[in-house]
This record gives sequence, C-alpha cells and structure tokens, in this order.
Amino acid sequence: MSETVVIGHSVGATIALLAAIQAPAYFSDVVLLAPSPCYLNEPGYHGGFEREDIEQLLGLMQADYDSWANLFANLLMGPTNAASLGEQLAGYFCQMDSVIAQQFARVVFLADNRADVPFLHHRTLILQSQHDVAAPEEVGAYLLEHLPHATLVTLQATGHCPHLSAPLETLGALEAFLA
Repeated sequence: MSETVVIGHSVGATIALLAAIQAPAYFSDVVLLAPSPCYLNEPGYHGGFEREDIEQLLGLMQADYDSWANLFANLLMGPTNAASLGEQLAGYFCQMDSVIAQQFARVVFLADNRADVPFLHHRTLILQSQHDVAAPEEVGAYLLEHLPHATLVTLQATGHCPHLSAPLETLGALEAFLA
C-alpha cells in the first residue's frame, strides 16, 4: 500500500475522494479541506446554496467575470478575514481563462457526488472552517456520518479558505492527523 496522502480543498476535496475510491491502492489517507460533495441545498441536505443563487452567480460570471471574481472571492473568504485575502483570491480567479472557469463552475456547482461518499474506505480527515458559505457545518456533519473512517476537525478559522486565512492552524490539524 502507498504512503501517499491525498489532500484536496473544496471541489478538489471531491476530486481527491473520487480518486481514492477509484484507485485505493495509491493512497494511504485522505484529507478533505472545506469539502462539499454537493453545493446545492436539497430536501434533507443543506449544501450551502439555493439553485437560484448558483444560477445568478453563473450569470454574473458570464456577464462580468471580474465583478464575479471579486464578489465570489469576498463571499468565500467571509467578512471576518482581511480584505487583502479576498483580493488575493480574486486575483487567482482572474488568472484563469474565463470561458473555462465558467464551464468548470457550472459542473462543480451543479454536481452531486453524495452517492459516492460511502465508498471511501481510507482513514479520512475532514477539516472544516466556521462560517463557510460553500461548505457549511451541515456538510461536515453529513460527511462524518457517511464516511466510514472519518474524523471531523472544525477549525477556529472562518471562511472557505483556511489555508489562506489560518495557515498555521490548518497545518497543525494536518500534522496532528498524520502523526
């Protein structure tokens, strides 16, 4: 068995989950940072966004990509983090090809990978932030309930990007899990 730990953030967490399910021998452990297998609110599941909200975000992406990047980055970072972090994140968004980013965003926000979750049999760390609009507390609870070998750690960090807003706290939780 491999000693490789796969770490994914946000949709990257879902990609890490799917990779470990598809090729389990390649990974020893899985770390899901601010994960969500489904960003949409559905009956009995709170994913964070109503479909109408997603459609509005996707429409803004198409109409004014730079405005979308600033709005969404600040939404993800949350009001308690430094404005400079939202600007930094918006800068990353603006470096992407807007056409590809729009296609990717549509797939990500409308995907539902909840049915895949129980098939991950690796030791898994779910790292969750407080006040994360894209991966609310209910998502962490859902994942903990449906992942057979999971541990949930809720960081003091706020927003969707604790690796940017609280890198030392995030690293400490990773190190504790991997020790």
